[in-house]
Formats: sequence, C-alpha cells, structure tokens
Amino acid sequence: MFADRDDAARQLTQALSRFKGTHPLVLGVPRGAVPMAKMIAAALDGEVDVVLVRKLGAPGHAEYAIGAIDESGWSYLNPDAAWVGASHDYLEREKQMQLATMRERRRRYTEHRAAIDPAGRTVIVVDDGLATGSTMIAALHALREKKPARLICAVPVSPPETLERVRPLADEVICLHAPSAFYAVGQFYRRFDQVEDDEVVEALAAK
Repeated sequence: MFADRDDAARQLTQALSRFKGTHPLVLGVPRGAVPMAKMIAAALDGEVDVVLVRKLGAPGHAEYAIGAIDESGWSYLNPDAAWVGASHDYLEREKQMQLATMRERRRRYTEHRAAIDPAGRTVIVVDDGLATGSTMIAALHALREKKPARLICAVPVSPPETLERVRPLADEVICLHAPSAFYAVGQFYRRFDQVEDDEVVEALAAK
C-alpha cells in the first residue's frame, strides 16, 4: 500500500490539503510518525511538534498494547487487559516505567524549548498506523484537555474496529486505508525501518 513512511506522509498531505492556510499544529506520535509530521507540517505551512504517549505492554509480550499512558499519568486500558494477565501491581510498574521513558524523551526531544501550546489551534495528530489504537486514544485525550479549536486524527492505515474506537475522541478521523484483514501496521509498507531518537530530534529541531 505504501512504499515507506515518506510515501504515506505525502498521501496524507493530499488528504489534509484543505487545512493549508490554517497554520495547523501537526503532532507526531514518536518515534515513527515524527518525520511524517514534519513533512506534513511543511506542506501545510504549519508547525510540527511531538505528542508523548506510550503503550502499556502485556506481561511477557511487551509489543502487544493492552493500553496506553500520557505524560500526565492518565491511562487507557483495552478491554482485554485483565484477560492477558495484567494485574494491578503489574500495571503500576508498567505505568511508572513508561512515564520515566516519556520524561527522558521530553528532555531529549525538546530540551531547549517548551512544547507548543495547542489551545485554540487546528491540531492534527499523525501516526504511521493504528493497531489497537491505544496510543492514539491517549494522545487525543491528552490534547483535548488542552482545548484545541479542532482535533484531527490522521493515519495511513488502521483496522475498521480501531477507527470506531478512536472516532469519538476526535473532531475528524482521516484514514487512507482500513482493511478488514489486518495483522500489523508494517504489513502495509514495503519499507518500514525503525526510526531512531536522533531522527526525531532532527525533525523537531529543523526550522
């Protein structure tokens, strides 16, 4: 479906073209979506920043998201969190670990400036794809608290049921491809290399 993240960002830019001239704030979910957000913001004459959220991994299977947490400590749990063996104690340990990771990333990513205030702005939250939707749910919740004028979720690909879970939290959801046969975000990219912290720092530092 997509050659790489740059290709996905270009296609998303076309879908978001009506926001050019509104000086949108385009926020990437790290790490993969931050270079995408930079491309989209440049094309729309907007600003780019990062929204820090972290998935809460399942016991023994950290890559499987059973929920997510934002910088404030607010967390969302998927309905299957208890079913996969996530006890209260496990969740508290996982939350503290992810909060520590976000504090370190905030220090590294935007060490010399404050986060850009989304209040009263058109805010576009970009990720390279949704699976369970947990991190996007946490991101949208965190941003809604800061009173943007309009809050938009923009992703290249997502399973349909995840879009329905996310939709109530945004003013608009833009998704380019919603296949019913969905196993992982990476299956929809011919190239899906890991984005490193240095690339995120570069994207956020560039003018």
